[in-house]
Amino acid sequence: MALHIGEEAPNFTAETTEGTINFHEWIGDGWAILFSHPKDFTPVCTTELGYMAGLKPEFDKRNCKIIGLSIDPVSDHTEWVKDIEETQGHAVTYPLIGDTDLAVAKLYDMIHPNASGTAKGRTAVDNATVRSVFVVGPDKKIKLMITYPMSTGRNFDEVLRVLDSCQLTAQHKVATPVNWQHGEDVIIVPAVSNEEAKEKFPGGWKAPKPYLRLVPQPQ
Repeated sequence: MALHIGEEAPNFTAETTEGTINFHEWIGDGWAILFSHPKDFTPVCTTELGYMAGLKPEFDKRNCKIIGLSIDPVSDHTEWVKDIEETQGHAVTYPLIGDTDLAVAKLYDMIHPNASGTAKGRTAVDNATVRSVFVVGPDKKIKLMITYPMSTGRNFDEVLRVLDSCQLTAQHKVATPVNWQHGEDVIIVPAVSNEEAKEKFPGGWKAPKPYLRLVPQPQ
């Protein structure tokens, strides 16, 4: 099943390092990041899980939960997180899904639907496509999808930046321009008329073109 931005994130029940969860119930009324890994005890992913552990307070501030996934059993995750803390300096304090039957990976279109077997005997190369990041909103809809190659560590500062942008859009009907960083000017979305914009942004805006209306970032 191909997924698209704006569609509902598929729900699932799975075993994690923090017990059994129902994904939608686990998200609750906040935001969520689901990021997947092809195999435990792999070098690039070890650095990624550690970095996300260090970033977790920033996601917490934004009412956004973090959850990882790997096509390995929870028992392996429990051992792997010891290595992550030792080598990366951050304890993993978010849940990791054990996807031994590939069910969630297939549900999220991260691996070929005809992939067979279980985690046992599969290598990281077999699971190479399981290198995805999803941002899910409180409405349980997908806001972002990115898939990386195995050799490239993911930029989770960028994921945090996208989350800030998505939350601004949800709250204030603004978009963010190229290379936007938190605190910089934003764009009034085209769906907002000038009349509505005057009510929402009484301080006015800069408009180098009628369709390009720039305002300070709402707080």
